[in-house]
Amino acid sequence: MASGKEYLHFILEQLSDLDDISYRPMMGEFILYYRGKIVGGIYDDRLLVKKTRSALELMPAAICELPYEGAKEMLLVDEVDSKVFLTELFEAMFDELPSPKRKNNGIGGITDELYSDHSGRHIRLRDQSHVPSL
Repeated sequence: MASGKEYLHFILEQLSDLDDISYRPMMGEFILYYRGKIVGGIYDDRLLVKKTRSALELMPAAICELPYEGAKEMLLVDEVDSKVFLTELFEAMFDELPSPKRKNNGIGGITDELYSDHSGRHIRLRDQSHVPSL
């Protein structure tokens, strides 16, 4: 079952006190980014976050769930009605999350992952230091 845009917008509103929250649609679900790092996603209208030390400390009774078959386990966030809790959770997790992967764009340059802003537009950032000058 795919996630609905209504649930996505609800979660984005709950995270609106944070700067630089973005998402990317992925096969009917939504990957969530905080300051360019993947923090989790919305899968089957459930907010799941990566399993980090900070997330486990803030949610010691959290249930581990699979976002989809073959994926790594993630933590189910039950306290989605609390803006304060979600803000604290994302901020606490940030330093433990890996930096975005860099990808070769096939034309001699390196690009960051695609991500979307709140409007759903896709944005591709280019590291100009790897682009050959003309």
